[in-house]
Amino acid sequence: MAMLTRHHRIVAVCVLALIFLTGCIVGRVSADQPHMQAALDHLRAAKEELNKADEDKGGHRAKAVRLVTDAIVQVEKGIEFARNH
Repeated sequence: MAMLTRHHRIVAVCVLALIFLTGCIVGRVSADQPHMQAALDHLRAAKEELNKADEDKGGHRAKAVRLVTDAIVQVEKGIEFARNH
């Protein structure tokens, strides 16, 4: 029984450490490029809204989804480039 309790404590410490490190990484990602991160958040929200819209828009909605997806990729690449240079 004592071994099980010790095991649970080890698992709990590991989970808490992982949560802490994830928070640090997320904070760093958004802090180093605040405008690019804001743009990325807005683009992701726009994509969600476009995906919720009715599909019959003469192909324009589908094209907008593709273009927003491409924009998301470019912003992500820009953030990554800035981190490495």
